[in-house]
Amino acid sequence: MGAVCCRSQPIDFDGEVNLFHFALLRCVGKGAFGKVRVVQHKQTRDLYALKYINKTKCVKMKAVPNVIQERRLLEEVDHPFIVNLRYAFQDDENCFFVLDLMLGGDLRFHLERLGSMPEETVRFYLAQLSSALSFLHEMGIMHRDLKPDNILLDERGNAHLTDFNIAVHFGERKLTGVAGSMAYMAPEILLKRGYTYSIDWWSLGVCGYELVFGRRPFRGRSNSDLTYSISRDPLKWPDDAEKKCSRSGMQVLKGLLERDPSKRFGCKPHGEGFQELRRHPWFKPIDWDTLDTKEQTPPFTPDANKANFDASHELEELLLEDNPLKAKARKANQENMSTEMRQMEEQFTSYDFKKMQRRSYYPHNQHLISTATATSSGLASSRPATPANDLRVENSGLRVEGDMRMDGGGGIMYNSNSIELNGREEITMKEVRVDPIHLEKDYP
Repeated sequence: MGAVCCRSQPIDFDGEVNLFHFALLRCVGKGAFGKVRVVQHKQTRDLYALKYINKTKCVKMKAVPNVIQERRLLEEVDHPFIVNLRYAFQDDENCFFVLDLMLGGDLRFHLERLGSMPEETVRFYLAQLSSALSFLHEMGIMHRDLKPDNILLDERGNAHLTDFNIAVHFGERKLTGVAGSMAYMAPEILLKRGYTYSIDWWSLGVCGYELVFGRRPFRGRSNSDLTYSISRDPLKWPDDAEKKCSRSGMQVLKGLLERDPSKRFGCKPHGEGFQELRRHPWFKPIDWDTLDTKEQTPPFTPDANKANFDASHELEELLLEDNPLKAKARKANQENMSTEMRQMEEQFTSYDFKKMQRRSYYPHNQHLISTATATSSGLASSRPATPANDLRVENSGLRVEGDMRMDGGGGIMYNSNSIELNGREEITMKEVRVDPIHLEKDYP
């Protein structure tokens, strides 16, 4: 009299990548239709961040084109200071991104705790991020959402750019769609004059200013006030600016925050803008020859004894999740799919960085058009929203027209066909951010 032991099927690591290849560890982030958690590859034992997106919620929020576009853009990208895609796959319920795992927290996390950062630390981050931006622009890609929240540190303190949800290819024709996080938008976006990759260098300047001085250079209580400040107010320095930043450092920040894109640091064509930035006296302490190889010691090392993410995500996963993530075999019958589900099934293709060469889908990813005329999705932030944060009304043929205003809590109300953006219920083109974690032990 003995029970029959049901053994699990052996995992085929030579076959197409799927969720069975990974051990699911800690939940570290939550979005409107997906979560982020740490996973470990069962064969290689390597740790990654797994971002997974619920297909049904994605379709309901009309965000299918953005998810596919992000998947395609990430396949083109591989750089030392970018959170790179390693695997992509889907099952019947979710689409999965497996990304580099960052253990050091994002710069918003550290900025809120430190208040500001030393000039030499910010110089190091700007050097690394400018290298990443130069690479993207050479690939014909603009990020469009550079801000401290989207800059992650590894365990040693190197900075990496993440979140390509609204990144797009650019060409000779300028874009006009309003996209990005408003406080970091370049004036040419807000004034709807048409823009190209120069907007990323402006955002880098806003980030640098905020990291050094603990506040953004342009602010406003309302949408119109913020637009006016970004587009017209003179750049002002805090009273204690010279105690926190050298004159050459302020010169670089001023050059990045130049309203004329043709004169803005980093914006000269054919990579000359990046070379000009490298040659600036402020960057003299940076050894550019060894920067990309990460041989240099970062000036700030994240505390390895503390968790750099909101632990409530994991608690919620344990107590409240009614459909916990687990690996499931795919169903054989896929005939009765909606148009959007079929689009994800066909266009969110599998990727394995160890088996496939990266490729570009451009210009095809410019033409992913939803059946709806307005697209939106959401992000539940683990921290209070910063003023004028996370407005995304965007591209791929998708436009929303309407009036914007900021609410009293620092969010944005976007009135158009009952679409609202506010501090409590963001409805944006954003999905989930890859939050890093601190691992306290080795997992089996």
